[in-house]
This record gives sequence, structure tokens and C-alpha cells, in this order.
Amino acid sequence: MKLTGKTALVTGSAKGLGKRTALQLAGDGCNVIVNYMESEKEACEVRDLIIGMGRKSIAIQADIATLEGAHKLADQAEDWAGGVDILVNNAGPFVRKRKLFAEYDEETIIRLMNGNLLSVMMLDHRLLPWMRQQRWGRIIHFGFGHAGEARSWPHRAVYAAAKTGLVSFTKSLAVEEAPHGVTVNLIGPGDIRGANKERSIREAEQELDTESPLGRPGTGEDVSRVIHFLCQYESSFLTGNVIDVTGGFDPIRANIKDMT
Repeated sequence: MKLTGKTALVTGSAKGLGKRTALQLAGDGCNVIVNYMESEKEACEVRDLIIGMGRKSIAIQADIATLEGAHKLADQAEDWAGGVDILVNNAGPFVRKRKLFAEYDEETIIRLMNGNLLSVMMLDHRLLPWMRQQRWGRIIHFGFGHAGEARSWPHRAVYAAAKTGLVSFTKSLAVEEAPHGVTVNLIGPGDIRGANKERSIREAEQELDTESPLGRPGTGEDVSRVIHFLCQYESSFLTGNVIDVTGGFDPIRANIKDMT
């Protein structure tokens, strides 16, 4: 438990990949700030699980798809812990229904851009001073598989634009903060769906997924294990990276094939 005493903030951690990540970091010794927008019951359950592991935890309601929500979350995190050592920007709005860009309304465009890029930048900006002061910090952004290639993604134009912009920001921030002991990396999860977001590898390794080149579905543990590795003290040489956790699956190419 080499991260004992560190404080981690995981956005969108009441459910899914965020929940699995929060529990992973608690298992590594971190005190964890759980963030939710509407899922108060689930967030409190995650908080209680973490406290049951012998760590400190708090659940904070904030909509990170707004700049006001990002400031609210940063304010309450700093009030509770003084500062944040590990920031995992997991939350981000996503429109599952496939839509052409021309079909989006202005409000949705703004929300997607704010939630997946601008509010992420604002949280980083607010919480960086503590990391600089400590001469140590870990920032993890969430993108999508192959976001680093900045290819076209029809029917996902706004989301893809925000996340590929986040790739560039990740690399730039990593260079700027390296002298201060802060690493910045981006995880690109693959097509991990539903209950699998909270499952372990062992729970899914015997299941068949015909769409996955690996042959099994991806799980939350596949993602949280990478975050665990990036947050270790010995991982200080790894920064500015885009790490795809996809099992070899390419969702963008699959969608383009569907269009032909």
C-alpha cells in the first residue's frame, strides 16, 4: 500500500469504471473523494465501502459538465482534504444515440465540450497548486480507444472532438508539469459495457465476446489496473502517454464498416 495517506479524487465514481477505480485506489491505501451527479445512493455506498476498508472517504455531488460544478467539486475537495494528490477525470457526458453533427442542438454541443474537455482542464487547473507544492501528483484523463490517432468518428463528432482535444492537452500538460513531479496520462477504454464496468477480470475471463479480438469482454479491472500502475511512485517516468485498454477492439473502424 505505497499510496497510503494520499488523497484521490475520481469524478463520476458512483458507478461503472469510476467506481472500480475508486475502490482500486482505496485498496492501494488512498483516501478517496467520490463524485456523483444524480446517483447519491450509489455514491454513498461506494463511500461506505471505502470507509470499511479503513480509508477516509466523502461523497460530493457536482455536475462536472458545467464549469460551476467543476469549481464546486474543487472547493469541497480542498475543504475536506486540503488538496488532491491523484485526480482521475473519469466522468464525461456521452450521447449513446448515433447522430449527425447537424442534428445536435446547441445546448448538447456545449455540454459535451464542457464535460469532456473544459471542465477537465478547470479541475486540473484548480488542483495543480497542491500537487506542485507537494512535488508529487498524478493526473489521469479518460478518452476512448484510439483517441490519440484523431481519426474521424462519424455520429460522434462532438464527443470525439472534445476527447482528441484532451489528448493534446494531456501531452502539453505532461511536459509543463514534469519538473514539478506531476505526471499526466490518458486512458482510452475500449467498448466496456454495462455491468462489465464494475467486474473483475476473473469474473469475465471465461465469457465469450465475439466482437473482441481477445475473445472476452473488457472489465473495469482492466482499466483500474492500468491506473494503479500509473499512480505508483516508481511510475514517475511515464507521462504524456495515451494508453488504449481495448483488448484490440477498434470501435471507430467497426462503426465505419457498419456505414458501408
